[in-house]
Amino acid sequence: MSLRRLFLAAAATAVLAACGSSPSSPPPPTSSAPAAAWPSGALVDLSHAYDERTVFWPTAERFELTKVADGVTPQGYYYAANTFRTAEHGGTHIDAPVHFAKSGWTVDQIPLDRLIAPAVVIDVTQASGANADYQISKADFDAWERAHGRIPDGVIVLLHTGYGARWPDAARYLGTAERGDAAVAKLHFPGLHPDAARWVVAERSIKSIGLDTASIDFGQSKLYESHRVLYEKNIPAFENLTNLDRLPPTGARLVALPMKIGGGSGGPLRAVALLPAR
Repeated sequence: MSLRRLFLAAAATAVLAACGSSPSSPPPPTSSAPAAAWPSGALVDLSHAYDERTVFWPTAERFELTKVADGVTPQGYYYAANTFRTAEHGGTHIDAPVHFAKSGWTVDQIPLDRLIAPAVVIDVTQASGANADYQISKADFDAWERAHGRIPDGVIVLLHTGYGARWPDAARYLGTAERGDAAVAKLHFPGLHPDAARWVVAERSIKSIGLDTASIDFGQSKLYESHRVLYEKNIPAFENLTNLDRLPPTGARLVALPMKIGGGSGGPLRAVALLPAR
């Protein structure tokens, strides 16, 4: 299925869920009004591929793909199949709220309308480029709102640090290429300041949040406060996104669909943005 068809199918499902309908519901009364055209903007893939180069937290198991079959069968047709193994939190993935909030949603419990919504992009590449330990602050949100207006209700906020361009060089992306418990203390990458997280959950009504680093908290965090603040309010986070430089500050629409792992605290994510038509 093409990315555009996937986007349309996911969006249609979300609309049906939001309206309390199902595909088997009776059709609505006919109307003479023409159907609204679907936006015709370009699609942007915001996800890294899962392979042997995928960046994981220093203590997490890496992605493994094991070949099961690859060749012509005795019946004369080609057949390929693989088995894969991965930690929930690595590569482009979703953090379900239960990751840091005991009563939070698991991956399979997150409503679709939290994953499909208009996106706003807050660009902090200059500050992040100058300081690997930069924490995105309320001042960054204030600056965005002065330029573009109040963050609308019901959007997904994307934080563009520029670190997506460093993938898959773990030393540049994470601050260290070392593995194991001792490497965690050497992590250096930007994240969301806990005060900004508290402000956004208290003063704005967003559906989800995402960024192009390995964690919603910065690399040197020890208490993971932004995780805790967001997830206690059932606001999921998308981590290790890419291509945020291709999105405008406003106008893009986002579909971020994770693997539906029952009871999962996270999982691989395919995120796609639909740009506004020019």
